[in-house]
Amino acid sequence: MTLQGIDEDSELIPLLTPEDEEEMNNESLPEVLPILPLRNTVLFPGVVIPITAGRDASINLIKDANKGSKVIGVVSQKDEETENPGIKDINVLGTVARILRVLKMPDGNTTVIIQGKKRFEITEVLTEQPYMTATIREADEIRPSPGDQEFLAIIDSIKELALKIIKNNPNIPSEASFAIKNIESNSFLINFVSSNLNLDVKDKQDLLEIPNLQDRALASLKYMNVELQKLKLQKDIQSRVRSDMDQQQREYFLHQQMKTIQEELGGVSYDEEIDEMQAKSKNKKWDKKVAEHFEKELAKIQRMNPQVAEYSIQRNYLDLFLDLPWNEYSKDKFDLKRAQKILDRDHYGLEDVKQRIIEYLAVLKLRNDMKSPILCLYGPPGVGKTSLGKSVAEALGREYVRMSLGGMRDEAEIRGHRKTYIGAMPGRIIQSIKKAGTSNPVFILDEIDKLGASHQGDPSSAMLEVLDPEQNNEFHDNFLELGYDLSKVMFIATANNLSTIQPALRDRMEIINVTGYTIEEKVEIAKRHLLPKQLKEHGLSSKDLKIAKPQLEKIVEGYTRESGVRGLEKQIAKMVRYAAKSIATEESYSVKISNVDVEKVLGPARMERDKYENNDIAGVVTGLAWTSVGGDILFIESILSKGKGTLNITGNLGKVMKESATIAMEYIKSNAESFGINPEVFEKYNVHIHVPEGATPKDGPSAGITMLTSLVSLFAQKKVKKSLAMTGEITLRGKVLPVGGIKEKILAAKRARIKEIILSEENRKDILEIKEEYLKGLTFHYVTDMSEVIDEAITDQKVKNAKKL
Repeated sequence: MTLQGIDEDSELIPLLTPEDEEEMNNESLPEVLPILPLRNTVLFPGVVIPITAGRDASINLIKDANKGSKVIGVVSQKDEETENPGIKDINVLGTVARILRVLKMPDGNTTVIIQGKKRFEITEVLTEQPYMTATIREADEIRPSPGDQEFLAIIDSIKELALKIIKNNPNIPSEASFAIKNIESNSFLINFVSSNLNLDVKDKQDLLEIPNLQDRALASLKYMNVELQKLKLQKDIQSRVRSDMDQQQREYFLHQQMKTIQEELGGVSYDEEIDEMQAKSKNKKWDKKVAEHFEKELAKIQRMNPQVAEYSIQRNYLDLFLDLPWNEYSKDKFDLKRAQKILDRDHYGLEDVKQRIIEYLAVLKLRNDMKSPILCLYGPPGVGKTSLGKSVAEALGREYVRMSLGGMRDEAEIRGHRKTYIGAMPGRIIQSIKKAGTSNPVFILDEIDKLGASHQGDPSSAMLEVLDPEQNNEFHDNFLELGYDLSKVMFIATANNLSTIQPALRDRMEIINVTGYTIEEKVEIAKRHLLPKQLKEHGLSSKDLKIAKPQLEKIVEGYTRESGVRGLEKQIAKMVRYAAKSIATEESYSVKISNVDVEKVLGPARMERDKYENNDIAGVVTGLAWTSVGGDILFIESILSKGKGTLNITGNLGKVMKESATIAMEYIKSNAESFGINPEVFEKYNVHIHVPEGATPKDGPSAGITMLTSLVSLFAQKKVKKSLAMTGEITLRGKVLPVGGIKEKILAAKRARIKEIILSEENRKDILEIKEEYLKGLTFHYVTDMSEVIDEAITDQKVKNAKKL
């Protein structure tokens, strides 16, 4: 079917055949043509397009032409906004067109289907009314020869690209690919593709004006390449957007299904969780600042997708907010007599500590809003520092929480982690407050002297804020992001060694020294607390095993050497296990334990009482020492041997103790005559000082007067007073300075059956603080100068087998 044969009912797009093209090329053009300006399109030869005529001039032109030859000249406007274009407003080069069909539209416009024939140029405009007419001439077109391989390759490329564009452009019907495949004429293919390219009017006009068909084909190919790239990019973007949308929709539907399943199973949906949080928050006693912060964070979780990782962190954060006891305090019990009974019931001795607790309660009763003090119970292991905190909590009627600081090296353990980290948690302080359920518990900071430091921070520095009553009303936890009031918390720290505690931290605490127990106290503690506890833990009763005080004393003296009672408890546990085993195996055993039974179960006594040695040998003097497990007696031995006056010191001694021996020696040399010693002795004899138990490290200045007494006794070959011990530091001037650990040293002296003790005058105040019952049977000599020590310690009796010096 040719274009000339198209009828009114035809629905097919007719394609130009080679015969039609040849016939069209042979047609001659009229000299004068009516000119139809087109606003927004360009007509190419052979191409069929519909145009809508709205202007009166255009409608008149179409009417007249349709009645006559049906041939018109079609040109494009330079500016589509121009309403009545003149010769200056149109392009000079256009296409001669034949009217195929004229249709009247319901809106009053006229639609006309036209087909391009040949290119032409306007030579002269004849009339502009009622429409434009002009004289024209045919525009020459250069065509390649039929066998031109380059031109044929370009045509193949155009066909291939056109098919790809149709495939990638969803707006072009797929039937268009059949049209491209069925076009036989190469020139028509170029014009058809150029006409349908997605270009503006100026670019299409430029294509039409190219006289060489091969050049026009190359230009079209360039535009087609750009078009294909755009389409591919668009398709790629759309597919990515679609996949993102699909993923979100998929997650949304899964989330909705999960929510429904949870509700079916009786679980709580996310919305219900948030409503529950909202309801809980109404009952909290928090202030305006905290309430506003909570509302803001709650609004944040409502905007979150429950599937993202941050949702669970945010939920944990809000849960912590709701679980913390903001402004919730337990009521203190101010019955001081009851408090004293509880403290006495749980702990035997420790009078200073008990007195301090009662004092604090008394002040709290009077003021009722006092900031809690920060106490530090300092003393050797096993004396009941940690368990004392429990008794204090019961006496005050407060909740009890304990936090072990031993070996803690990470600052985040105290201050928490920031919420940005996965697995972020609040610090142990805030966690413990949450666990306590009130904002004023008794908080035990166990082993504060064993805090470590590492690349993760210094926890002891983080504790400075916690333990300052002036700062801890706004304690900042990194996870909480808000200040929390710790000023009503009663912190009780425990430590074995004050020297390892940071000075700034030590300054914030009130140090209470919890000293070791006497033998009598240990026996009482064993009878009242340790034995009943061990019987209960081993499933026995007081009827199954009885240990009297003499046997308990034997266990204390023969099997333990400590300030506390942990070792004693282990030995009692052995005795109880012996009874339990006998009952379980139905063997006979004595319910009432004797000394023989003690040795049978525990073996021979390993640590007999520190024995005072006799004073028959010159240069042997008893000193008093303080150790980490309490007091001990110490023997200083000196001996002379012929030589050149050198001084040797042995016994695993520290630097300070060796210096004390050197000071003693030099003091004696400078005051030899006043001690009745011949100065020549120092040049004829070597002196060797030894402190027995060589495997045990010893240090400190407190053996100074003991060493000097030993050397004077040695050089004078005189006896030291019987049952005498001493402790004190000396100077080169012969002054006696005070030392520490007096209570422990006195207990050691009593154990060793010492009768008299020499101390510095300045240690008198320490003796006044010790209970009188500990001092029974002891005589104290207070001295300021070394000459007083010698007068008191050295007798006029010569030792047996005295050397003649």
